[in-house]
Amino acid sequence: MEALFIFIAKSSGLIILFFLAYHFLLRKETFFNSNRWFLLAGLITSVVMPFLVYTKVVWINPTPASNMNYTALYPLNTENNAFEVNWNLVIIAVYSIGFLGFLIKFGIDFYSLNSIIKGKKIQQQADFKFIDVKENIAPFSYFDYIVYNSSMYTASELESILEHEKVHSDQNHTVDVLVSRVFCMLFWFNPIIWFYKKAIVQNLEFIADSEAAKKIADKKAYQYTLLKITTHQSCVAITNHFYQSLIKKRIVMLNKNQSKKSNSWKYYVVIPALAAFVLLFQVEVIAKEKKGTVVEVSKKEIKSVDIFTINKTTTDQELKVIAEKLKLNHNVDFTIAELKRNSQNELVAIKVHAKIGEGQEQEYEVLGDKGIKDCGFMIVTQDDGSKKISLVANNQIGDSRANDKTKKIEIVKVQNSKTNTNVDTNSNTSTKTDCNVSTTTSTVVSTNGNVNTNVTVTNKNGQQTIKINSDPLYIIDGVVIGHISAEESNSINPGSIKAINVLKSPEAIAKYGDEGSNGAVIIEMKN
Repeated sequence: MEALFIFIAKSSGLIILFFLAYHFLLRKETFFNSNRWFLLAGLITSVVMPFLVYTKVVWINPTPASNMNYTALYPLNTENNAFEVNWNLVIIAVYSIGFLGFLIKFGIDFYSLNSIIKGKKIQQQADFKFIDVKENIAPFSYFDYIVYNSSMYTASELESILEHEKVHSDQNHTVDVLVSRVFCMLFWFNPIIWFYKKAIVQNLEFIADSEAAKKIADKKAYQYTLLKITTHQSCVAITNHFYQSLIKKRIVMLNKNQSKKSNSWKYYVVIPALAAFVLLFQVEVIAKEKKGTVVEVSKKEIKSVDIFTINKTTTDQELKVIAEKLKLNHNVDFTIAELKRNSQNELVAIKVHAKIGEGQEQEYEVLGDKGIKDCGFMIVTQDDGSKKISLVANNQIGDSRANDKTKKIEIVKVQNSKTNTNVDTNSNTSTKTDCNVSTTTSTVVSTNGNVNTNVTVTNKNGQQTIKINSDPLYIIDGVVIGHISAEESNSINPGSIKAINVLKSPEAIAKYGDEGSNGAVIIEMKN
C-alpha cells in the first residue's frame, strides 16, 4: 500500500513539472504539433519513470564481528487500547469514491455519444464518416466520425466547420482527449491534472484552426464562424467539438506570427529537472559488506550481554525507554536524529548514536521508503567491569571503535583447517589458540599497529613449523623451558600440540617474574 502512495505522489509531481514547463515556456509558442507531443510525453513519463530505478551497490569494509551466545533484551510493547483510525483505509476509500464517480461520468458521456450516432444516416467520404443530425449541438468529431447540424449554418460556415473537424479526425485527436480523461480519473485529486487536460484540448484546437485556415480562402470569414459557434454550448465531453469557450485565445493564436525555431530550446528545460528527479528519488543505494573476519571472544571473560533492538514498529516511547535503560544501566549516551515514519507509522529512516563516556561509540543511519530492518546495540560487560558497545545490524555484530584508534584482529583459516581461536586485543589479556590441525595461522595486532606477540602455526613447503616473534618464555606441559631460539621452536611438531596459550608481558611477569618480560608461550602437548 505504501508503494502505491509513493507511485501516485511521484507521478503527480512529474505531471506538475510538465504542466509548469508548458504553461510558462511553451503555451504562447506556435509549435502546436510539438506542444501536442510534449504534453502527451509528460503523461507517459509520469507513469513510466517511477518504475525506473537505478540500483547502486556500495561495498564497505566490515568491522570485526563477535560470535557468542547471548540473551536478547527487546523493548517492551506497551498496550494501547485506544481506538486508532486506519488512515490508509480512509485514504483508499476517499480515492475509490472519487475514481468511481468520474468513471461513471465517463460511462455516461460514452452513452450520450452513442445515442447521438446510433441509427443516424452516415455519408462516407474518403476516410471520414459524416453524420448530419437534427439536434441543436455543436459540431464535433470522434475518430473518423464528424457530426454536425447543417441547418444551423450557411454553406461557407459549414465548409469552415468541416475543414476544422477533418483535421481533428485525420490526426486522431480523439486519442489525446481520451488519454487526458483517463488521467483525470486516476489523478482526480490533483488539481493540476484538470488544467493539464484543458491545455491538451486547447492546443488541439490551435492545431485544427491553424491547419483549417490554410485550406480556406477567407481567413476572416473563418474567424467570424468561430464567434458564431460560441452561442452553441451543447457538446459531448469526450469528443473534439468546434465550440470552445476560450475563443479569444484561438483567434489570437490564429493571427500570431510563427515562433522562431531558436525558441525550441524550451523543450529541453525539463531534462535537467528529470535528471534531478532520478537522482533524488530513483536511485536505490545498497550497502554490501566485503567478506569480513570472525573473532570469537572467550565466554570466560564476559559477565553479561544486553541487546537493545530497534525495528520498524518501535514506538517513540519505546525509543525513550531504550535511551533511559542505556544511560541508567550502562552509562551510555544514546541520541536519536532524523527520525521519520511512513503513513503506517513504521520507521523508515533513523540515525542513532551511542557512546560510552569519552571512549567507544557507534553510529547507525538508515534512509529509505520502506520500514527499517532490525538493528540495535549490544553492550558486553567484562568480568573486570569494563564495557564494550557494538552495533547489531544485518544479522552481524560490529566491533566498537575508540577515539583516534583502530583495532585490527585477523584470523586466517587455511583450506581444510579446523581451528577454534579465542582472541582479545586488550593488553592485559592472554591469547589462546587450540590447534587441532596445524594448517592454521593466528595473528594478533595491537591497537597501535605494533606486533607485540605473534604466534603463527603454518604449513611451509609441506613441513609443519611454529614461528614466534619476539623472545618469549616457553612453558611446555607445565615445565618452564626458558627462552629458546627460532630453530628450536621450529623443531616442535605442531601436530603433537594440543593448545597454545600466549600471555602478554604484564600477566607473564606476574606469573613467572622478570623472565616473562617478553611474554610467555604456554604449550600443552597431546597425551
